[in-house]
This record gives sequence, C-alpha cells and structure tokens, in this order.
Amino acid sequence: MVPVEVLGVRQQQDQEIVVVLLDAAAELAVPIVIGAREASAIAMAQAGVTTPRPMTHDLLRDLLGAVGVDLDRVEIVALDGGIFFAELVLSTGVRLDSRASDAIALAVRTGSPVLCSAEVVASAGVEVVDLAQQREVEKFRDFLDHVQPEDFTTGGGPVEPSPDDTPP
Repeated sequence: MVPVEVLGVRQQQDQEIVVVLLDAAAELAVPIVIGAREASAIAMAQAGVTTPRPMTHDLLRDLLGAVGVDLDRVEIVALDGGIFFAELVLSTGVRLDSRASDAIALAVRTGSPVLCSAEVVASAGVEVVDLAQQREVEKFRDFLDHVQPEDFTTGGGPVEPSPDDTPP
C-alpha cells in the first residue's frame, strides 16, 4: 500500500467525473470515475462546506464518533473490470468493504489517510506532467523541427569554441 493524496474532483472532456488520487513518489495520478453525488460529497468536504442537515457521509462520520470508533485509514485494494474496490479500516481492526468514492468521501471528512495498492497505482496510474516542463519540451521539439545546419555557424564560419569547451 502506498499513501496517496486526494487531489480533488474533476470533470473530464467526455463529461465523466473523476476523483484524482496522487502517488507523489511515483509521480502517477489515479483517476477514479465516480457519480455526481459522490463527487459533490468529496468536493464539499474538501472545501469545508457544511450543510444544515447531515449528508450520508457526515452521518457515517458522526456515527463512528458516537460509538468511539475512528477511521484509521481507507485502502483502495483492487481494480477489477474498471471497478475500484476499497476497504474502510477501523480503529477496532474491523475492515469494511466500500465503494472507493464513498470511502474517499468519508476519509476526507475524518482526515484519515488514503492508501492505494501499488498494483492499482501501476495499472491505473497516469504520468503526472509538469506543465512548465511540458512547454519547455515543446519548445525544444519545435527547435529541433526547424533547425538547419547553418544555424550552428556565425557569420558564415564555424562557431568558435568557448574557453569552457576546449579540451583540458
């Protein structure tokens, strides 16, 4: 199991809603397709929004507190046929099967860590690309696409090596 950060909820271009988990060590993001209600529950909890009456995930949090049980962690344990499987690990040692979206919504409300199976990260993770780095790579590719041999000469002659370029 590897710790992941709940980056947030995003709507993709194809209108699917995903919650994005980040494995910073591997620089991989795991997008999990979720429903609109679960997305709203996660986003509201991350924003610190409270409702006049408790939502289902708030009720679960409050119920755990009322019986003196903590949510130790959430584990995303498997990916099968495009479905993510999660478990709630309670302070009593009890493990409960859960949908990944519900487990994440509860973890965000309780401040509990979210862990993900390394196999799930490896199979569902997508590489995180730094936008600034991506722009630099695009500039360099453009340069390579348009560079001519004569661009490496000045005034029609060869480029003089700098003192740093001369062999010792």
